[in-house]
Amino acid sequence: MNGILLVDKPAGMTSHDVVDIIRRATGIRRIGHTGTLDPAATGLLILCVGPATRLSEFLTGLDKTYEGALLLGVTTDSYDMDGRVLAEHAVPDTSLEGLQTLCNRFTGEILQVPPMVSAVKVGGERLYKLARKGETVEREPRPVTVREFTVLSYEPPQATFRLCCTRGTYARSLCHDVGQLLGCGGCLASLRRTAVGRYSIGDAMPVLSFNSPDKVKSRLLPLNTALDLPEAVVRHARQGLVLSGCALENRDLRADCPIEEGWIQVKSESGELLALGMVESPGGFARIQPKRVLSGP
Repeated sequence: MNGILLVDKPAGMTSHDVVDIIRRATGIRRIGHTGTLDPAATGLLILCVGPATRLSEFLTGLDKTYEGALLLGVTTDSYDMDGRVLAEHAVPDTSLEGLQTLCNRFTGEILQVPPMVSAVKVGGERLYKLARKGETVEREPRPVTVREFTVLSYEPPQATFRLCCTRGTYARSLCHDVGQLLGCGGCLASLRRTAVGRYSIGDAMPVLSFNSPDKVKSRLLPLNTALDLPEAVVRHARQGLVLSGCALENRDLRADCPIEEGWIQVKSESGELLALGMVESPGGFARIQPKRVLSGP
């Protein structure tokens, strides 16, 4: 098997649990996910099956879209409802528009401090392990981009929101920070990932429905259309160069390389994805070096 699998993860299950279920269903060990969801979160988890795992880094980096709920008046050590409650305060009078004004302060390119209960490493140790010991350490802010942080509804003390952001953004940190600005505290009450790049939760299946190799195989998406990267088509007679990891020049392609630098998909004349390559243009002449070869010669 070889392809991309869209899974709807339920609450209470880790991303690794999902991988294990698909491994048992298929008998294949070479399976990985492309972006962790917290156990309490639900929604879209993209799995790479077989040789498709070589593409995982390109899917992990895609923007994520979520819908969630912010509970005002409650502050926890994990910034969500799974943590220990640190404080509770009355929620001041505000409106949906007032909350939106606060959320707007966290859109665009921002620096975000990761929560103590997270997998980020400080001094070589995961923050959540330090938190379990009762330790709190300084965390360096990290640059992230929040493309949308829209309040969808507000029924005190809870607001629902839609969030579109880059990899590594913590929705629970945003909820915590909005609560701090409002003066009453806040935490993430629920979260559902609805999209990863152009992949939608509407095209996913519940993980427990994948109970056989045939069921998984029937839902696999082909690698040929998995990525939104420029493409180069190699001449059939020169295809062996790609599969052997040799560099390609324009003379080896059906048409000149469309970019001068960066990642590119190298496909056969029939449209099969053969490899991902890195383009360089020394002396102004494009050269493609295969980096992720997806099948042997």
